[in-house]
Amino acid sequence: MPRALDPQTTARHASAIMPLAEEVFPLVEGIYVDLHHNPELSNQEFRTARTVAEWLNRCGFEVTSGVGGTGVVGVLRNGDGPTVLLRGDMDALPILERTGLPYASTARATDVDGSDVPVMHACGHDLHTACLVGAADLLSSARNNWQGTLVIVAQPAEETVSGARAMLADGLYSIAPRPDVVLAQHVGPYPAGMVIHREGTMFAAAASYGVRVFGRGGHASRPHATVDPVLVVANIVTRLQGIVAREVDPTDMAVVTVGVLSAGSRSNIIPDEAYFEVDIRAFDLAVHARVEAAVRRVIQAEALAAAAPREPEVTLKARVAPTANDPGNTDQVRAAHRAYFGEPHVVDLLDPRTGSEDCGEFGLPDSEDPIPTVYWLLGGTPHEVWEKAPGDTPYEKLVNVPENHSPFFAPDREPTLRAGVAAMTVAAMSYLGTEEVPATPLAVPGGLTEADAEPAQFAPAAPETGPALAIHLDDTDGGGGTPPIVDDGAPHPVEPAVMTQQADMPELLGDVVEGPAPAGPEPVVPPGPAAPPPPPPSGPAFAAPPPPPPPQGAPLAAPPPSEGPMEGGAQEPPDGPPPFTFDPAGPAPFHGAPPTPSGGQPAFTFDPAAPYPPPPPPAGPPVVPPDDDGPHGPGPNQAYEL
Repeated sequence: MPRALDPQTTARHASAIMPLAEEVFPLVEGIYVDLHHNPELSNQEFRTARTVAEWLNRCGFEVTSGVGGTGVVGVLRNGDGPTVLLRGDMDALPILERTGLPYASTARATDVDGSDVPVMHACGHDLHTACLVGAADLLSSARNNWQGTLVIVAQPAEETVSGARAMLADGLYSIAPRPDVVLAQHVGPYPAGMVIHREGTMFAAAASYGVRVFGRGGHASRPHATVDPVLVVANIVTRLQGIVAREVDPTDMAVVTVGVLSAGSRSNIIPDEAYFEVDIRAFDLAVHARVEAAVRRVIQAEALAAAAPREPEVTLKARVAPTANDPGNTDQVRAAHRAYFGEPHVVDLLDPRTGSEDCGEFGLPDSEDPIPTVYWLLGGTPHEVWEKAPGDTPYEKLVNVPENHSPFFAPDREPTLRAGVAAMTVAAMSYLGTEEVPATPLAVPGGLTEADAEPAQFAPAAPETGPALAIHLDDTDGGGGTPPIVDDGAPHPVEPAVMTQQADMPELLGDVVEGPAPAGPEPVVPPGPAAPPPPPPSGPAFAAPPPPPPPQGAPLAAPPPSEGPMEGGAQEPPDGPPPFTFDPAGPAPFHGAPPTPSGGQPAFTFDPAAPYPPPPPPAGPPVVPPDDDGPHGPGPNQAYEL
């Protein structure tokens, strides 16, 4: 097990680092909006990959692009110490977005079957990518606080559970050093800002098969002269549902779902063949193997019973093992998260989720020396939406809020991004952080020097009053809790916290509202000899001081577009849209539209005069588990992943 830093020391490091996030956050928010508006399907993440590579380059990482197709790997070496891998996924889904957001996707693309499809970030991979580069930027800026090697992996093709294996097959651990631990997160439909952990199995094993059933076609008026493949497939689909009900021990979990079925072209023609796809899931690999064998048996038997002229063709489309969290390392990261966020905001998950993920592949689970993996969930549902959702229990509410793979899935942007960046940074620091928290100003890359920064005091958010938002995902005691940690109350010299180019960001994001700002709960400052500055009114993520004057010198920026094709891997179409870029000397980020590239989707333009939907609700009070035990939430309902 890698070296474990004391959770309180980790939290003090994080409290010293997080004020820098206020300098980076406008760009993190900007890249999230840009990626959400410009999603890309699996193995087509050219624009997203270029954006990540350029950002990492500017932060001082050794960057390799085109790993496993469109994957990006960044390595930052900072002396002796452990090697920590932070992973995020980049791909989107063929879903038509219906969120009504001012930056909603209107993108379309050609899928692997040659069909023109809408594209949406309906699973939060845009948020994962933004949090990944945000954490990378913070850790690069805070190299005085840690020692070791940081590896950033932006993975393609998670939705097809093929990207991780492709990167490994392309020599990931020869490009980057083999890590001591793999860390990752995934946004879900839980209350925004909540961090959710589980030891052991986190996600199920999954396999997907495409099945082609053959018959003998003819006229619908003469079925006796045919072998109807539609009837054969109908019998197969019905019979498959009996496998779990009658062949799996009731104490085990298994799911068999037919999600694709197609046959024929006219009602008066019996076709020659029919096609369907079946999805198989289980937590236990032995159970999964038995169910797979039963599925094959049913397919062959039904075709034989119908006197089909040929055996069905059964093709494996995807397979992934269970995602399992190492218990000792999960306990370490969870303790660090609780020390920083506070006890009420970090909860445990009693049961694993029936979704599936390929992040576990980076841990080499089939090797003689596997790498420990820690994978946690991040809440994204706006607190107001959660409170208004029908249901008296978390289980009931979870099925009544938009979840992953829904066309309405829209995480609460600011609190979820802030919590995600903080969660990844804190987790990395729990391995990389030095035993002593430096008292000197943090290193500032990107053209800024310590002389450009004015010291500013930082204090954690004070406890909030008002109605508590309750969710309880297991039977652990959720009472009490500790606030985020500061270093003995002493002020930390940090960089000023305002970007000079961020003034138009609220307009871009659709957050401009008429009239006074919505009222929130009165913040309460804990007693003590010296009262800290008033905290922000929302969320359990990292807190920051009120904005001081803009810093002198050039602000941190996402890198400019690169020239030429990506190195290695899949080649980008020549006329794709440009990546997210920020020019310190130019207009505010995303204000106005650059020229539309030939053949690509135009860059997102926000028209302040145009009507747009009401802004998302403000972040509410922190999440506090109730005293009584409540049921856990169900796994989200989607293919291959949470």
